[in-house]
Amino acid sequence: MNARVQNHITGRLSLRLPQAESLARLKQALDAAPEMFGHERDIAAILATLKAEFSTLEDFEREFPSLCFALATGVGKTRLMGAFIAYLHLAHGINNFFVLAPNLTIYNKLITDFTRNTPKYVFKGIAEFAQQPPLIITGDNYDQTGAAVDDQSMGFAHDVRINIFNISKINSEVRGGKEPRIKRMREVLGDSYFNHLANLPDLVLLMDESHRYRAQAGMRAINELKPLFGLEVTATPFVESSKGPVPFKNVVMDYPLARAMEDGFVKEPAVVTQRNFSASAHTPEEVEKIKLEDGVRLHETTKVELLTYARENGLQAVKPFILVIARDTIHAGQLLTLLESDAFFDGRYAGKVIQVDSSQTGAQEEEMISRLLAVESVDEPTEIVIHVNMLKEGWDVTNLYTIVPLRAANARTLIEQSIGRGLRLPYGKRTGVAAVDRLNIVAHDKFQEIIDEANRGDSPIRLKQVILDAPSADDKKVSVQVEPGVAARLGLTDALIVQIDAAGTPDELVSNTVPTPVFTTEAEKQAARVVMEVIGKYEVRRDLVPTSSALLKPEVQSVLLAEVAERLCPMQGSLLAGIDEAAPTLDLSTIVAKTTEIVVQQTIDIPRIAVVPKGEVTTGFHPFTLDVSQLHLQPGEREIVGQMLRTNEQFTLAAEIGLKEQRPEDYIVHALVDFDDIDYFTHAGLLYDLAGQMVQHLRSYLSEDEATSILDRDRRLIAREIHAQMMAHFWEKATDYEVQVSRGFTELKPCNYTAVADQTPCHFRETVEDVGRIKQMLFGGFTKCLYPLQKFDSDTERRFAVILERDADKWFKPAKGQFQIYYKLGTEQPEYIPDFVVETESVILMAETKKRDDLKTGEVEAKAAAAVQWCRHASDFTVSVGGKPWKYLLVPHNEINESRQLTDFLRFAVKG
Repeated sequence: MNARVQNHITGRLSLRLPQAESLARLKQALDAAPEMFGHERDIAAILATLKAEFSTLEDFEREFPSLCFALATGVGKTRLMGAFIAYLHLAHGINNFFVLAPNLTIYNKLITDFTRNTPKYVFKGIAEFAQQPPLIITGDNYDQTGAAVDDQSMGFAHDVRINIFNISKINSEVRGGKEPRIKRMREVLGDSYFNHLANLPDLVLLMDESHRYRAQAGMRAINELKPLFGLEVTATPFVESSKGPVPFKNVVMDYPLARAMEDGFVKEPAVVTQRNFSASAHTPEEVEKIKLEDGVRLHETTKVELLTYARENGLQAVKPFILVIARDTIHAGQLLTLLESDAFFDGRYAGKVIQVDSSQTGAQEEEMISRLLAVESVDEPTEIVIHVNMLKEGWDVTNLYTIVPLRAANARTLIEQSIGRGLRLPYGKRTGVAAVDRLNIVAHDKFQEIIDEANRGDSPIRLKQVILDAPSADDKKVSVQVEPGVAARLGLTDALIVQIDAAGTPDELVSNTVPTPVFTTEAEKQAARVVMEVIGKYEVRRDLVPTSSALLKPEVQSVLLAEVAERLCPMQGSLLAGIDEAAPTLDLSTIVAKTTEIVVQQTIDIPRIAVVPKGEVTTGFHPFTLDVSQLHLQPGEREIVGQMLRTNEQFTLAAEIGLKEQRPEDYIVHALVDFDDIDYFTHAGLLYDLAGQMVQHLRSYLSEDEATSILDRDRRLIAREIHAQMMAHFWEKATDYEVQVSRGFTELKPCNYTAVADQTPCHFRETVEDVGRIKQMLFGGFTKCLYPLQKFDSDTERRFAVILERDADKWFKPAKGQFQIYYKLGTEQPEYIPDFVVETESVILMAETKKRDDLKTGEVEAKAAAAVQWCRHASDFTVSVGGKPWKYLLVPHNEINESRQLTDFLRFAVKG
């Protein structure tokens, strides 16, 4: 039974091998010594039993059985704690757990990771916790009434309860000599919460970063909890003393950093220097500047590698950053000034550097912390973090790639303090691309010393060695959500528009075009909401309601009425009557009829269609302008040399040895044709065009000799980046498409816009003086649009809307996900969102307005191909059920003016 539970949890949580091995060792210990579950037990006898099972176990080191699982940083200790809790509950019925954190940072991180619907939720995949998740009790909410009372009537008796506390909350030695609040009497418990926990018959203690609880006061407080047993996790299974590190005596699982690197769970750390570098030949200031410049060159190279890898594999881009370790706060301030100055790479990093130390206070400190916590976001500008010994355990980022230590320290300290924060992998696993999998420590002046330290037989790190070669914005914006007009017509909402500012504060706005609602009493509105829910259910019943107009048929009305009455029956005599005493009964037949009538009026039938390419497929690349904004490769007078601190393998960023090319573009083209999907004779023109763009970019900030040097040295790196961008312009044509229709019509989705805060919507007929700002503006005043507000990408779109308001029956600009049409673009299949959907007396139009020069671009053609196929299949369906055919219009911008009639644009219909 327990083995099945173990396998179940290992599979459901997708545990890594060291995590799975740790869980197996916990099971082994509990199977060997089941008396660990009893309070009346012989601790010495349990120790003797377990010493026979685990050769590394010598002593529990506490007054209760306590086992330490030493796992390297980045392997996943928090998820392992989740696995422990799930196993103990499912296999042994344990319901009460106490998770201990060493500081506020880790305390907050643990609360987040144990909370449902968070990115790193530790129980994701455990079905038993999906319906009844564990109750999370923290050091901030434990004394709230009922939060932890053992009262079955309150529904908590069978809940798994996880108490998460910072060690300071239970430590008895607090400032002023007062007892911690957790130890004070609470009337609702008849005791203190601490004693309540200590008296629980099944309390299990889990200690995160357990090397932090070895001081006398912390040990005493933990012993007083009297848990059944303790489970410790740490990456540092020793405590420092005047005589050196003292290893733990209760380790039953040891998975050191060397094994984590061998198994590919963390980055490979590399120590970096320039080839033949002599620190004695430079002043300390010169050494510092050289290290910073080389760190930036490594950073820019890594940035390109990460960008290319993401594009090649269709993954989220990762923004790397540099960590600079300063001597003190004064030094940190000097570095900040230098790194943001024009003297450092022409001011490229101005606004991209933050200083993290105790010198920051007030608003500066808040901004510092905010930027530091957001440093993983690609939208956050920080690329360099300067710190003075403030980045401790719990700051778990995955995008730290380059460390420049400028503080005097011995090699062991440099290794241990530097790499701990940068080992985590952004994609959770190695990629096979060396630069993406490597953490660079720029230590020109300590290079050999660090290598010697890492090669010591007693080194706890055992790192690899690597050698590298030299290498209107001021407007406040809000998010605006615009509901379709049907809700307001029925009276189901008072606010058609909700805007949310940067602080996340919602503000409901009533549109000035809201019509008089059909329903006014709360009882009617409640019934109408139920009608809308039932209609949504019947969207998938194409046999009964193939079009929205079918909702008006007597037989469909009867079906809807019956289900609405059934749903409202439990509420009829209480809720509805209580809401409106003047109308205790409702004419449901009339409400169903009026609601469906409004729905049909406010709907353009959009079938739910899946179009899948099939048959023979031909491929190629469209011409495009190369994106060089992230490419800032730097030349170097000397090679940068790196050495992996685990394998001693060396590598360089050196120029390739080969024949000198006749022209600069040849370096890139000859590297590009090495890719299997690029044929020189088919793509030669495009290849030389792209290579020429890259050469021009390099010449824009480098001399001719420097540009040639980079083309020679980094030809393959540049080729990989160009190839990745080519794949974004890859085209593919199929001979046929397969179609599946699941719905005859679909409910309109809310539209979400970003707009300038507090702006008054403009009337759509108003001439826009500053057309450059039109994307930031909202427009209203419509009578035929199915939304009260719309946003336009150009003034041409606004003028097209003027024509639609005059000539169409109804129209709207669709939201993302309304059609679910996907087109082929390189290796990706993005969603296509057309500009307009228009219904007339005889046809439904999907319309796209484009600059004439863009009509023949690969992306526009790919979108059009997918849309035309969709319209053809939609027409096949709608015509078969008595609906209107669909057409796809691709209209040049310069053809749109208000003198035209809508029918004039039918000549731009794209043939399928």
